[in-house]
Amino acid sequence: MTIRNRLIWLFVGLVAFILLVVLTTAFLLQHDYSQREFRQRLRDRAEVAAYIFLEKDELRSSIFQEFQKRYQRTLTEEIIQIYDTKGEVRFVREDARLEVPPAVLARIVEGHEEYFTDGSRQAVGIFYRDNQGSFVVVAGAENLYGQARLRYLATILASLFVLSLLLIYGVGRVFAGRALAPIAAINDQMERITAHDLHLRVAEGLSNQGKDELSRLAHTFNRLLDRLEGSFEAQRAFVRYASHELRTPLAASIGEAQLALTREREPAAYRAALHDMLADLTQLNTLLNHLLELAQADVYLPEHDACIRVDELLAEACAAVEPAQRPRLQVHTGRLPAEPEQLELTGNRTLLIRALTNLLENALKYSAPQPVQVALAYAPGEVQLRIRDEGIGIAEADLPQVFEPFFRAANARPVAGHGVGLALARKIIEQHGGQLHLSSQLGRGTTALVQLPTA
Repeated sequence: MTIRNRLIWLFVGLVAFILLVVLTTAFLLQHDYSQREFRQRLRDRAEVAAYIFLEKDELRSSIFQEFQKRYQRTLTEEIIQIYDTKGEVRFVREDARLEVPPAVLARIVEGHEEYFTDGSRQAVGIFYRDNQGSFVVVAGAENLYGQARLRYLATILASLFVLSLLLIYGVGRVFAGRALAPIAAINDQMERITAHDLHLRVAEGLSNQGKDELSRLAHTFNRLLDRLEGSFEAQRAFVRYASHELRTPLAASIGEAQLALTREREPAAYRAALHDMLADLTQLNTLLNHLLELAQADVYLPEHDACIRVDELLAEACAAVEPAQRPRLQVHTGRLPAEPEQLELTGNRTLLIRALTNLLENALKYSAPQPVQVALAYAPGEVQLRIRDEGIGIAEADLPQVFEPFFRAANARPVAGHGVGLALARKIIEQHGGQLHLSSQLGRGTTALVQLPTA
C-alpha cells in the first residue's frame, strides 16, 4: 500500500472514530432525555389521576374540569391503577392491568417514587395521602412517540455518518495528493539522476512552506549528491592519474627490453639495460604500494591497537626513514604531560606510522640538504606534531590541490615522486579523528601540522 493510501485510510479511520463517538454520544444523550421526559409525563399523569379519583368530592367544579381536561390527553396504551395501603386495587380499568412487583409496591408504600417496566410499558408509582387515607398511584404507558423519534434520529445520524465518511474520503484523497505532491516531484527528479548526471540537483522549494521536512529532505539529498559527485570525480581523477603513472614505468621497461633484444650486445650493455629496467620496475613497485595503501586508507578498519603512544609512533616513523636522511631530522619536544598515559591514543599503528613517515619523507625530499624540524607538543585532549622544512615550498594556487591523489605542483615535478604521500597521510589521520593542516610559502618551506585526539 502506498503512503498516500495509508494516509487516506488513517485520516478516514481517525475522523470516522471521532465522528462515531460524537454521534453515539448525541444519540445516547437524546435517548436519556427522552426517557426522563417520558418519566416526567408519567409522573404528571399519576398526580392528575390522584386528583381526579381522590379529590373529586373536594374540588370546585371549575378546578375539577381543568384537571379532567388535562387528564383527557392520555398517553399511548395508558393504564392508571390506584392501590390502598393494604395493596388492594382501587379505581382500575377492567380491560387492562399493570403487573406491579410486590417489592416495588412495598417501596412505594414506604414513600419512595419508583420507576419500572411491565412488558413494553414504562410505569411510575407514587405515594399519595388523602383525607380518605393513603394510596399508591401507578401510571403506565408505551413511549411510542419517543421510540419513533429515536429511530428517526438514529436513521438521520447513520445517514450523516455514511455521507460524512464518503466526504472525508474524497477530502482525504485531495489532501493526501496535495501533501505528497512535493514528494512525488522529488521522486521524479531523483529518478532522472544517474551516475552520469551527478551534477543535477533536487529543487528544495517544492513544498512552498519554507524550510519544512520536505525541504530538509531535498537539502540532505543534495548534500549526498555533492559528496557522491566529489567521490566520483576523485575516483575518475584517481583512475586517470593512476593509469598515466602506471603506463609510464611499464612503457619504459618494455622499451628497454625491446631495445636490448633488437640485436646482440655486450654483457655490459645488457647489465645497463637491466639496471634501467630495475629502476623502472622499482618505481612501479613503489607506485603500486602507494595505491594499495591509499585504497586501504579508504576502508574503515575496526581493528585498532590499544594504547599507542604518540612519542613511540614518532620514533618508529623516524626509524623508517632512509638511514642516510635520518641525521637531517631534528626532533624537539615541547611541554609534555607528567603522565605518559596522556600521550596514548587508539588506532591502527601501521597506518599511523605510514602517515607520519610520508610527511617526514616529503619534508626531507623537497628540502634537501636543509634540516627538518620536528616538534611534538601536548594540549588538553590532543597531541600536536609539527613538521617544518625550508625547502622549495608550495605556490598559493597549488596549495588547495596538494591533497588530491597524484597531484604534483609545477615546482615539484623535477623531484621524483607520485603525488600520493600527502593524500594518503591525510586520509589516515582523518580516519583516526585527527586533522592535517598544511601551510607553505613558495621558496621558503612548508609546515605540516598533525592534530590527533588522545584516548
